[in-house]
Parts: sequence; C-alpha cells; structure tokens
Amino acid sequence: MGSSCSSMPRVVVAGGGISGLAFAHRILEESRRTNFPVELVLLEASNRLGGVIQTNERDGFILEGGPDSFISEKPWALALCQRLGLEPRLVATEKTNRRSFIALRGKLHPVPDGFYLMAPTRLWPLVTTRIFSWSGKARILADLFLPKMQKESENQDESLASFVRRRLGQELLERVAQPIVGGIYTADPEELSLRASMPRFLEMERQHRSVILAMLRQGRKLRQPPSHQLGGPRYSLFVSLSRGMGEIVDALRTKLPAESIRLHSRLTGVRFDRPSRQWFLRTNGSAEFQADALCLALAAYQSASLMESLDATVAERLRSIRYASTATVNLAYRMKDIPSVLEGFGFVVPAIEKREILACTFSHMKFAARAPQGFALLRAFVGGALQPKAFEYGDADIIRIVRQNLRDLLGIQLAPLFTQVERHPLAMAQYRVGHLTLIDQIDRSLQPFPTLQLAGNAYAGVGIPDCVHRGEQCADRLLSHLRVRSAVPSSA
Repeated sequence: MGSSCSSMPRVVVAGGGISGLAFAHRILEESRRTNFPVELVLLEASNRLGGVIQTNERDGFILEGGPDSFISEKPWALALCQRLGLEPRLVATEKTNRRSFIALRGKLHPVPDGFYLMAPTRLWPLVTTRIFSWSGKARILADLFLPKMQKESENQDESLASFVRRRLGQELLERVAQPIVGGIYTADPEELSLRASMPRFLEMERQHRSVILAMLRQGRKLRQPPSHQLGGPRYSLFVSLSRGMGEIVDALRTKLPAESIRLHSRLTGVRFDRPSRQWFLRTNGSAEFQADALCLALAAYQSASLMESLDATVAERLRSIRYASTATVNLAYRMKDIPSVLEGFGFVVPAIEKREILACTFSHMKFAARAPQGFALLRAFVGGALQPKAFEYGDADIIRIVRQNLRDLLGIQLAPLFTQVERHPLAMAQYRVGHLTLIDQIDRSLQPFPTLQLAGNAYAGVGIPDCVHRGEQCADRLLSHLRVRSAVPSSA
C-alpha cells in the first residue's frame, strides 16, 4: 500500500460495520465540503460490509439477519439516510396493530397501552392488565409517593434492576423491564448501567421525584414519536427501509471509492512513530504501511489487542467491556398454518419463564412487504447475557427450540417453509454499572494519540443511530486535527 502521501493525508478505518461505514462516509463528505483531500482506506476482515446488518431476499421474503429497524427518536441515522438519498425509501411501522405482547404462564398478554419501555404513561391500562398481580400493581403505584434517592453526585450510577426494583417493584422488573429493556441490550438488568442505557429515567426521578408522575406529565409527548426536520413524513418510533436495512449498507458502499475498500483485510498490528507522527499498520501478515490517522471501529476486545503495545492501561480497560452473543432465526410460514391471530408486532419472553428464547418479531405485521401476500415471516432471538448456552447450540437445535416455543405460545404445529439462522458472536457490548466513567477514562487516556479514534457499539450507545453518531464524531475530530496539522509548517 506504500507510504502516506504528505500532500494527501491517509486515513485508515478498521471495521466495515455501520460505525466504520459512517466514519468513512463522513470523512469523504467533510473532505469535499472543506476542500481538504484525504486518501481513505477501509479495512474489513470478513468478505462483506455491514457487520451485524445483513439483509437477504428469498422467495419474496425480506430476511433480516440483524437489526430490522432503527429508532427515530435519535436523529443521526435519519439524517444520514437523507444525505444518502434514501429518505424516499424510509418506511414506518405499519399503522395497525402497533402493540407487543409479553409471554407469561404460557400465554401472550398485551403490553398495557401507554407503557413506555418500563413505566406507565396511563393508569387505567395498568389497573386492568393481567400481567401484574394486585399486590404488584399496588407496589408500582407506590412510586407516586416514594421519595427520590439522594445521590452523592450527578455521576452516581446504579443498575437498571436496582432502579426498577426501588421505584416500581420486583414484579415490574421481572415481567416487563427485564424482557423489554434488557432485551434491547441483550443484557442482565442486574448489571446493566441505567445511566448509560436509560438516563431519561434517572432524570425523571431527579426532576419529578416520581417516575410515574413524570410519565403522566409527559405522557402525550412520550407516546408520540417526535417530528424530525427532514422535510418528509412524520415517522414512527421505529424506521426501516423498503427493501430492508441492507439498503443503508449498499448506499454507503456506493459512496466510497471502490479502491478504498479492502475486504478480507484484518488489522493485526499497530505501531505509532512519535517523531513522524505516523501510524504503521499491518494486515494479515502484510508488510507495514503508513497512515496519518486511524479509527478502530471494532469490538472493544479487538481494539484492546491492537492497543496493547501502545498503552497497556487502555487495552486493559477496553478488554473489561464484556460482550454477549445472539442468534436470529427467520421462519417463513403460510398464514393459514398459523392458528393464532397475530395482532401485534411480536412478543418478548421474561427470563422467569425459563424459555430458551428472548423474543419473536412478527416481521410481516411490523413492516409492509416483508412477506408475500398470504404468507407470514417470524423472527426469533436466542442467546444474550442471560442465556449464553443457547447460543452455543447447533443450528438444528436452535431451530428446534424456537419451533417448540412457537408451538407453545402461538400454536404453530406445522414446519416452516424454510428457516435461516444468523449468528452474532460477541457482538453486543454490555454497558455495566460504571460504564460511562470507564469510557471517559478511555477517552482521556487516548489524548496522547490525537490521530486515533475508537468507534463502535461499545462506547456511547448500541443502536444504529448511536453508532452512526459516534463514527461521525470520530471522523470530525480526526479531520479537524489533520487540518490543523497541515497548516503548521513541517519544521515547527
């Protein structure tokens, strides 16, 4: 690959998932806007871009191997889609049957109307639901009268489980918060940092004392997704693309120079030369090549291995970020083969149910054109922090377990037309208590390396918008530093 050209800085990003792609796109986008040319190199260890985002089409079904949508409440993915020209292809969730279910005692119960993640914005649906016992409902409503916890500092953290148990009780934790919120992060709520995952609820307690009181006051705003200034339609809380999430990956790939993308290229060595302020990189046993700036858009444990020779303390901190593994199972059916009436977007399964399945999405109900007319597409999830053994099963056993649960909960006896299993080993970062403090320590430790940035889902959010935002922030910081450096005479 040769040496870096002094007249055109070379920027290397390792990792071709959504974080690395957003970084690469932003680098080129801002390079053109500011008339500051750079040479971009994107290294991806596998044979494809997109990371966990993987869309396939089969027999008229759109199969998502990873995320099937992104949240519109955070604007960064929407804004990226607009700049990519994808706004006309954005689709909201179907307007009918916008509800989900919770599996309890072998039956599916609708999440009470007005529930926002783990707390109610309306009281009557809470009173009438069968999800909670009367004592459980009384304990939830006790939040209206409980004092707020006096924190030693604004940065004090606690686990999601501790917060929910303290404010709303054990039943709500076990039956709603754990499967819904914990499911988003595939995490153990006893370890999940509330400050890093759901800071809004900490703010509710701080400002309103009672979470329910805050929810009632903000109920209408919380129940209705925001209207973003994109000149387009009002989006639902979750947004996808008409032919699946892979469209984002395809659009980003076409915006990058073909010669900048290097598949089957795993970054194996990183060395920094302080006098020349150059990075010396090695991939798959290749000869060293130079770079002016580097972004590691990798899992934290992968970045830790590369950082070991640069800063052992940073490497140790990165390695302390744990990851969970999950598998996604798509199952195609004829509608007539499903005896249950699927009037919702899917269901989640509390850990107390002791089922080896985390959740199931009714994909054909959630977004239009995910299955041909008269057919259904279900998407089940296994693994996560609370069920790590399930991920280790072979594909046949995972399919068998999923089918058994669908038989129990939906009454589906017949075999699916086909199945597709996608595995995501050690792909979901776990935000444990103290996570934001840890990330702040990592970021401050990297100050001696201003031309190095870390992106990915391990730092400031696991969702697609968060990964896009972090990647773009990394690009902006590196470009800013390179521009300043280029303005300083080389003899300075």
